[in-house]
Amino acid sequence: MGTQVNIGDSRVIESREVGDGMAIRRRREAPNGQRFTTYERIEKPNLIVIKKDGSRELYDRQKLTTAIRRSVGKFFAGDAEIEKIIDSVEDNLYAKNEMEIPSKLIGDLILDELAKRNDVAYVRFASVYHEFKTLDEFESILAARRKEKTKR
Repeated sequence: MGTQVNIGDSRVIESREVGDGMAIRRRREAPNGQRFTTYERIEKPNLIVIKKDGSRELYDRQKLTTAIRRSVGKFFAGDAEIEKIIDSVEDNLYAKNEMEIPSKLIGDLILDELAKRNDVAYVRFASVYHEFKTLDEFESILAARRKEKTKR
């Protein structure tokens, strides 16, 4: 493990905005000459997710990341694209200026983002999100996707 450094004793060498201005990357130097990087992110207020059964829980970005990764498999070039999807969903959620968000809204926003990026990922996520039980349900969503694509 590396040496522990007190950030308060370090000096900032360079600061730069990253992530569309949503974070600041700082290169720092400790009194002993060791250099390291810190990131400061804008802290947004906590959102409460209202589940289907009416229960409430704190919004958890990691839980959302895991759900998307599990349902869409390897249809994206890497985690960066999944992060972009989640960033877009979060931007939409915070733009609503509501502190309590129905889980259905989150699922719908994810589907909207997946629809823009990858049809197979969209169908896979939809099958989990809508809890498909039959082939007819798959066929129905495939038909809806085809119809949507022909409108464009």
